[in-house]
Amino acid sequence: MSLTLPAGVALPVTASALVLTQQPGNGDNGGQGEDFGKSSPVGFLVLILFLVAVAFLVRSMTKHLKRVPASFDDPPAAAAPEQPEVKPEQPEVAEKPVKDSSATKAD
Repeated sequence: MSLTLPAGVALPVTASALVLTQQPGNGDNGGQGEDFGKSSPVGFLVLILFLVAVAFLVRSMTKHLKRVPASFDDPPAAAAPEQPEVKPEQPEVAEKPVKDSSATKAD
């Protein structure tokens, strides 16, 4: 199995490949003048700002990952036996004997 182009397509493809691979000969370096590859102090400050932002994001992510449980599975029922619910004890109030005032006044 070989890949061959039909004769009508081969000529334009090879011609365009030759044109695209040629180096410019008229003194144009494709935008690569004397300042090509140099950055300004503003670019350096932006880069430092991005690095500081990434450092804060990594720090925040680390804090959040420490809070994540080791496993999201439910614990087995045998490992944690249910304990009966204990209600807080309420002090019992002693009942006072009720005095019958009618009996004492009748005497």
